[in-house]
Amino acid sequence: MTVHTRVKERAEEQATTMNGDQQAAIRALANDLHRLNHSVMRAVEAGVSVELVRSARHHGGDGQWGDLMIPVVVTRAG
Repeated sequence: MTVHTRVKERAEEQATTMNGDQQAAIRALANDLHRLNHSVMRAVEAGVSVELVRSARHHGGDGQWGDLMIPVVVTRAG
């Protein structure tokens, strides 16, 4: 099953006004999110439900912030 999540395309669209370091960080994030999405799909196909929940918010000190996530995994009994 192939699912197109548009992570890379969305990141590139949003990175047009960023400097080089910011663009590199967003490209790395997009790549990691793409792998994460595929891992979530594999887990679901293996029979578990996965919810990503914000566990904390990281603040950069100059007004920037980012959500830190943890997985909540539910399996069916039986």
